[in-house]
Amino acid sequence: MKFQCRALGAALLVMVGGTVSAWAGERFDLDDPNDAIKVLQKQICSLNEGEPVLHWWQGSMMSRREGERDRKLFAVQGMNMRACRNFDDPERGHGFRSVGREVMLYLDPETNEVLKTWENPWTGEVVDVIHVANDPVNMGRPLHAIAEDGTPYSFRGTFMKGRVISGGATPLFYKNPLGGAYQDYIGGTYHAMEMGSTNMYEDELMDSSIPAAYRKTISWSRVSEWLPWMKMGDRGGVVFFATVGKRAAEIDDLPEPLRTEIRTNYTTYLTPPPLDDDRSNMTSWVSTKQAIDAARAADGNESGGE
Repeated sequence: MKFQCRALGAALLVMVGGTVSAWAGERFDLDDPNDAIKVLQKQICSLNEGEPVLHWWQGSMMSRREGERDRKLFAVQGMNMRACRNFDDPERGHGFRSVGREVMLYLDPETNEVLKTWENPWTGEVVDVIHVANDPVNMGRPLHAIAEDGTPYSFRGTFMKGRVISGGATPLFYKNPLGGAYQDYIGGTYHAMEMGSTNMYEDELMDSSIPAAYRKTISWSRVSEWLPWMKMGDRGGVVFFATVGKRAAEIDDLPEPLRTEIRTNYTTYLTPPPLDDDRSNMTSWVSTKQAIDAARAADGNESGGE
């Protein structure tokens, strides 16, 4: 599948009366919540309903344990394919909802080879690597210019010398799908923090004639517990991811080995889900549980006992 950024060919700088104007179309008014929510939509996906939007990132996954040096365990490469559906509500104004799928691969930190197994340096056990393959990754409900409680949307970002920078942190603390029914008694709740930032061009983001922030760059970081397939049990420590990436025009723009892996082993991820997709979101913990359960069933060990 190939898709091009259709509006990217539109001039971002046009000659008007012999002078250069930074705007090919009208500038969005961030004091208008309908314009402000459209600017957010351009940042996340596209104002063109159903237009596929591709992001990719790459970096490292490190370990941190008290009393020892941090280790670079893996190189990582990931991608997210998404699209947005538009909504117009007579009371709440313009709205949108994104639907997507994402993959992230764990790679050998020296060779960049896609790993099938990994030798745990703390336990010596060779374990199967379970890559991230989350389908879907959707917004639960549409975001509108006016929230359900009547609050108008206000765009949050920093404008500086032609760039627009935004970012934030998302604390995660919820029942762990692998933790069983007694987490309130013995712990095991999933605890993590995700941090991200975006860097966009003001002329592109604020121009109402351009449907998306095609030149956006991103960073994504996460601090979390050990990945479950690492089989670290109760051993203390955390892992942290540090990555950078950007929006891409097509699958061919992805780095290797991610590009070949998507085309060979994750072909569903070449397109976003249907715009009306109402499935429950997939998380890495749920997909890992499914993989572990499938392996146990294949081994005739469905209960998980020894």
